[in-house]
Amino acid sequence: MFAMELLETAMPTATALHSIMTVAGEQQGPSGINTDGVVNFFATNIAPILLAVLGVVFIGRASRGEISKVLTSSAIAILGLAFIAGAATLFFVGDYLINLIFE
Repeated sequence: MFAMELLETAMPTATALHSIMTVAGEQQGPSGINTDGVVNFFATNIAPILLAVLGVVFIGRASRGEISKVLTSSAIAILGLAFIAGAATLFFVGDYLINLIFE
C-alpha cells in the first residue's frame, strides 16, 4: 500500500521532469560565432567609414600644403591595402592547397 501511494505521489513530478528534459534537449544553443557575418559587417559598414575619414585627413593636409606628407601617407595606406589583399589571397591559396593535398 505504501509503495502505491509513493508511486502516485512521484508520478506527476517524474512526468514534469521528463517533459522539461525533453524540451531542453530539443532546443539548440548557439553553435558558434558567425564569422562570415562579422567579416561582412566590417566590409560593408566599418571599412568605408574608415576610408572616408582617411580621405578627409588627406584632403585636409593637402589643403594646408603638406603634399609630401599626403603622398607618404597615401603610399603607406596603399601598401597596407596590398598587404591585406595579399593575406586574403594567401588564405584562399592555402585553402586550395589543403584541399588538393588532403582529398
